[in-house]
Amino acid sequence: MKIKYIVYTILILGFGALIAYRIKQNKSEGAGGPGGRPGGPGKGGAMPAMRVDGVVVQPQAFSNSLAVTGSIEANEQVAIRGQVSGLVRSISFEEGSKVSKGQVLLKIDDSELRAQLAQAQTRQSLAAENERRAGLLLKKEAISQEEYDVARAELKSAQAQTQLIQAQLAKTTIRAPFSGRIGLRSVSEGSYLSPETVVANLVSTDPVKITFAVPEKYASQVKKKTQLSFTVAGSDKKYTATVYAIEPGIEASSRTLQLRARAANPGGELLPGSFANIELPLAVISDALLIPSEAIIPVQNGKKVFVAKGGKAKETMVETTTRTEKDVLITSGLQPGDTVLTTGIMTLKEGSPVKVAVGNKAVGKN
Repeated sequence: MKIKYIVYTILILGFGALIAYRIKQNKSEGAGGPGGRPGGPGKGGAMPAMRVDGVVVQPQAFSNSLAVTGSIEANEQVAIRGQVSGLVRSISFEEGSKVSKGQVLLKIDDSELRAQLAQAQTRQSLAAENERRAGLLLKKEAISQEEYDVARAELKSAQAQTQLIQAQLAKTTIRAPFSGRIGLRSVSEGSYLSPETVVANLVSTDPVKITFAVPEKYASQVKKKTQLSFTVAGSDKKYTATVYAIEPGIEASSRTLQLRARAANPGGELLPGSFANIELPLAVISDALLIPSEAIIPVQNGKKVFVAKGGKAKETMVETTTRTEKDVLITSGLQPGDTVLTTGIMTLKEGSPVKVAVGNKAVGKN
C-alpha cells in the first residue's frame, strides 16, 4: 500500500512540474521571445512589414466623359391633315417617297366653293360700281356723305366675303410644309376627308435630333457646341453630333438636365425613334489625380485609402467624382507623389508597417 501511494505522489508531482514549465514558457514567449524584449516576434520584438502593391499618384490629363442613352428624333415631323372637309379628288404623292416644300400632296373637291366665289365676286363687282357712282354723286352734292358711306361699307363687306371664300378654297389644296419623306397614306381618292383625318406623316431626317439627359451634378460641365459620339442598336458604326440646345432648368422629377444634339444623316441610316448610346465628353482636366478603383475603401463617413508614409500605412479620407473602368478621379485628400496602396488594404490598420512594391521598385520598410 505504501508503494502505491508513493507512485501516485510521484505522478502528481511530475504532472504539476510539467504544468509549471509550460506556464513559464508561455510567459517568456509573451515577454519578447528569443530577443527578450516585449513587442512581438522578430528582431527587437518588431512586427514584420506586410508586402503590398502601390501606385505613385501623378497628375495627368483626363478627358472626363459621360455615358448616357438618348432617343433619335426627326428634325421636323408633322401629321398631314386637311383643314376643310370634302371628297378627295386627287392624290399627288407616292407612299415612302421624298417630297419638296410646297409640293401639292392632295386635292379636295372645291366645286361648291368655286361657285360661292363666283357669286361673291359678282356681288363685289356690283358693290364696286355702286360705290363709284355714289362717289360721283357725292362730288355733285346729289347725295349725302352718309349715303356714300353706306355704299362704301357694302363694297368692303363684299371684298371681305370674297377673300374668305378664296382662303377656304386655298385650303382644299394640301401642300408639303417642308421637304422630307412622306409615309404611308390612310386615304384614297373618293374618300371623305375631315380635319381629324391624318393623310400621312411627313418627316425630315437629314439632319436628325438626339434628345438625352444628364444627371444634375454634371449640369455645369455641359456646353453648347460640344461634339459627342453615339452608336445605335444593330450597328458598330460611330456617329457624331453637336449639342445645339440645352434646357434652361433642371427637371424636378428626375433631377436631370435635358439636352439636344444634331447629327447629319444623308444616307437615312438613323431612324427616328431609335435608341442612341451616347458618349458625352465633359471638361478636360489637365492635372487630374487618378488612382485604381480597388484602392478605394467605402466607410461610413465617405471613402478612404491607405498611403505609405515613412514605411507605415496611413489612412486618408478622399473625395471622388468620375469612375472609369479601372480608375477613380480624386478631387481632394491626395497630393502628387503620394504612394497609394492597392493590395492588402482590407487587413491593414493605421500605422501598420508595410513594404510597398511600386512597379519594379520597393518603397517602405526594409
